[in-house]
Amino acid sequence: MMNEDKQPFMAHLEELRKRLVVCAIAIGIGFIFSYIFSKRLFSLLIIPLKEVLPPDSSLIFTNLPEMFIAYIKVALIAGIILAIPVIFYEIWMFMVPALYQKERKYLIPFVVASSVLFLGGALFGYFVVFPYGFKFFIGLATEDIQALPSVKQYFSFSTRLLLAFGLVFELPVVVFFLTKIGIINPDLMKKNRKFAILGSFAVAAILTPPDVATQAMMALPLIVLYEISIIVSRGAYKKRKEDAPANSQSSVSD
Repeated sequence: MMNEDKQPFMAHLEELRKRLVVCAIAIGIGFIFSYIFSKRLFSLLIIPLKEVLPPDSSLIFTNLPEMFIAYIKVALIAGIILAIPVIFYEIWMFMVPALYQKERKYLIPFVVASSVLFLGGALFGYFVVFPYGFKFFIGLATEDIQALPSVKQYFSFSTRLLLAFGLVFELPVVVFFLTKIGIINPDLMKKNRKFAILGSFAVAAILTPPDVATQAMMALPLIVLYEISIIVSRGAYKKRKEDAPANSQSSVSD
C-alpha cells in the first residue's frame, strides 16, 4: 500500500522537475536574448528615477563589477518576463490532473490572461507607482543632504516592486484555479472581504515606499482585483457545478 502511495507522489515530483527544467530553459533563452540589450533595458528601468533627480544628477556604482552584475540581473529579469507565457503554460499543464476534462480547454485563455495580467501589473508599477514613490524619496533631500542612489540599491528596489505588482495582478487567475479545484468559493470570498481589504493595505505597506499615496496606489488595485476575483470565482463555481454531474457520469461510463 505504501509503495502504491509513493509511486503517484514520485511521479508528480518527476513531472514537476521536468516542467521546472522547461521553465529554466525558457528563462535561459530569454536571458541570452535580453543580455544583448541589457544596457538599453537598464536605461529604460532608470527613467522614472532620472525624471525626479535634480539636474546633473545620476546613479553611481561603488564596486568595479557592480555595473556588470546589474546588466546580468536586468537581463535575467527580462528573461523571466519573456518566458512568462511558457511558465504559465507549464503551471497549467501541471495542474491539469486536478481539473475536469471539459475544463482543460481553458489552456490558451489561462496562458494569455496570466501573461497579460503579469505584464499589466509590472507596467502599472513602472508608469504609475514609480514616479510618485521616487519623488517622495528624492524629496527627503535637503541643502545639506544630497541623494546619491546607487545602481545596486535602485535595481534591487525597483525590480522587487515590478515583480510584486506583476504577481499581485495574478489574483483573478489564482482565484479561478482555487475555485475550480474546490478550495474556495465566492461565498467564502465575500465573507472574508474585510480581511482582504485589511490584507491589501498590509501588503502595500510592506512592498511600497512608506508614504500613504504610494501605498494606496497598490492597495486600491488589490481591492479592485479582489472584487473582480469574486466575480471570476462566481462564474468558475457555477461552471464547476454544472460540469460535475456530466464528468461524474463520464467517469462511471469509462
